Amino acid sequence: MGFNCGIVGLPNVGKSTLFNALTETAAAEAANYPFCTIEPNVGRVAVPDPRLEVLAKLAGSAKLIPTQLEFVDIAGLVRGASRGEGLGNKFLAHIREVDAIAHVLRCFEDGNITHVEGTIDPVRDAETVETELMLADLDSLERRITGVQKKAKGGDAESKAQLAVMEPVLEALREGKSARTVELPVEQHKILHTMGLITSKPVVYVCNVEESSAGTGNAFSAKVAEFAKAQGNTSVVISAAIEAEVSQLGDDAEKKEFLESLGLEETGLARVIRAGYGLLGLLTFFTVGPKEAHAWTVERGSKAPQAAGVIHSDFEKGFIRAETIAYADYVAAGSETAVKEAGKMRLEGSDYLVQDGDIFHFRFKA
Repeated sequence: MGFNCGIVGLPNVGKSTLFNALTETAAAEAANYPFCTIEPNVGRVAVPDPRLEVLAKLAGSAKLIPTQLEFVDIAGLVRGASRGEGLGNKFLAHIREVDAIAHVLRCFEDGNITHVEGTIDPVRDAETVETELMLADLDSLERRITGVQKKAKGGDAESKAQLAVMEPVLEALREGKSARTVELPVEQHKILHTMGLITSKPVVYVCNVEESSAGTGNAFSAKVAEFAKAQGNTSVVISAAIEAEVSQLGDDAEKKEFLESLGLEETGLARVIRAGYGLLGLLTFFTVGPKEAHAWTVERGSKAPQAAGVIHSDFEKGFIRAETIAYADYVAAGSETAVKEAGKMRLEGSDYLVQDGDIFHFRFKA
């Protein structure tokens, strides 16, 4: 399953520095000039989950395999991007392809790093980018709706269903509201998804602050948090400069010591990754044994056969049942054998809804 989160924002806000730290590579050139990232860089990162280490220790697993999330570093947008300014059309096309958006905002003062707007105002920057994305969506829908209306009048059922979604979304965009603000019945969400609208995607605002504010945030990030809350979105505080330093350190012990010296319990990247994971409506289940402890990803609302299919398509096709243990029960018992003896292992069928932290052993027919 490929779930990805696009890193967007104005030029010189720290997007490529964040991406480099996320992937612990120098794949994205972090330069002090606009458009240093022309083609989107893609990197897969492990989703931090302490439960995996706990399970591996209890099961004596020789190997740990975390679940992963894909991040895409997309070049900086500028005013007029929706009209093609600053290679805008190409950048907007890249954003359409991601599942969620991590919007990086500059929340620090630094006279050595140019800001395209001349001053530091992250809320203004957020609104600038959001406006360009809404204009791009508005243009996209206005170009398509006439044809859909004609087909709908002719009795085409699919076009009627599309029109029922397009009209309220178009109305919202014309009023300066994003597509994600439109409340639609659950059955219409799939139709909205097929339209490829950028502003229908969930957003987390990543506040890039100076090193001294990495733990607590600053006045800029506080304004962003207030702005995000009003929109029903979330925000995360990081210092891309610190994350870049941490990513270059040798081992986990060295990283932990460095973070503690700054008064930090974990990296900001861990928060960004978890926020992206949450935005996508994902949950984690596990398979555990002596060879490996493996974390897997499914969409919330998935049933047991779908989870089995994430591991191998044959598991889903021939699904019989899922031997299921809740994470808390496994930890409390201390082993799979002890869980069975305590009567805490359940046999779940094809209608079982996967719960976050479930530990599965799938039975299937070849």
